[in-house]
Amino acid sequence: MEFKNAIFIVTEEHSCPIYNVGEEFMVRDLALTVDSGKPVCLKMVHELIQGQAGTASLERFTQQGTARAKFECGGCSGLIRFEYKKEKEFATLHMKLLATADRRARMQHVGSFYPLLREMEIFEPLGDNDLLDLTELLKFEKYEANKIVINKGDRGNRLYIVLSGSVAAVKDGNEVLGEMKKGDIFGEMSLLSGEPIMTSVYSRTPVEVATLSAKDFKHVLNKYPTLQVFFYRLLVNRAQANSLSSGNISSGMTGELAEVNSVELFQLINSSGKTGKIELLFASGSATVLFYEGEIVRAVFGHLDGKDALFAILAKSEGTFTYTSGLSEGDEQLPVIGGFMGLVMEGLRRIDEDEDD
Repeated sequence: MEFKNAIFIVTEEHSCPIYNVGEEFMVRDLALTVDSGKPVCLKMVHELIQGQAGTASLERFTQQGTARAKFECGGCSGLIRFEYKKEKEFATLHMKLLATADRRARMQHVGSFYPLLREMEIFEPLGDNDLLDLTELLKFEKYEANKIVINKGDRGNRLYIVLSGSVAAVKDGNEVLGEMKKGDIFGEMSLLSGEPIMTSVYSRTPVEVATLSAKDFKHVLNKYPTLQVFFYRLLVNRAQANSLSSGNISSGMTGELAEVNSVELFQLINSSGKTGKIELLFASGSATVLFYEGEIVRAVFGHLDGKDALFAILAKSEGTFTYTSGLSEGDEQLPVIGGFMGLVMEGLRRIDEDEDD
């Protein structure tokens, strides 16, 4: 039989590194194409051609109904089964119009969220055409309020992008660890690390999310290497934030004050009895705070020094920090500028007074 102009659909998949159930292959004049943005697996092409060569007919009629030819590809680490769907040339004008309308409706739905995706930091490196290709891989889901989206302990299999509404990450005892709103992503840590999901996520309001399957996520990272940098940085930042929240800080650690404020950071160093230096960078300038065995021995911020500098630093809510362990012998001899808790309480009192003015 001449092998051309046929469509096949994946009906079963086990650890295939590329394809998902429901995806289609189209063969036209011995050329094979797959869903937008996916590579063509040469092993699968070989199995398809070999299987078809020994098949008298791709479709036959039986007493139980229409029986369609089935094929299997297990040439690598995964396995997929797929079957003949229809002859391409048999598609009527009406069928083509329906397919076009379905694609147009999907693209209109994507289009309503495209400006949001375009503004997200994760997608900044991608050109408009690349981002449109990527959105072809997205699936859209809706959840009512107070519904579980992902469960702690599950193996992560999708990346989630919040398109509307909000979700919350919770740990045992229903303690809320954080809230994610429109434009935020979650589920990536398990995909990147291969570890089970650490916290459950539930919908706080009615929410719509776009999802990317694990294999499509890996494909996207391979196709767009610039995204690897974003996720690597995210992985490092999240790991450091987890370390800070569990009371650990090590030399070279960096972070955002939006995630760990200066009071919490300084309290962590104080309670750990650390000796080292915190360097902070704000939009208005840089600052340095020196600790010796957990006590503050110097603070500098612009033209300010000592307590005034420390109080000004405590008032900042946005900026980055870097911790470096150890001080010079000279800095270790500096006198403590004040009792730690007294300094912090005085700084917070001044912040409250400034907000009341």
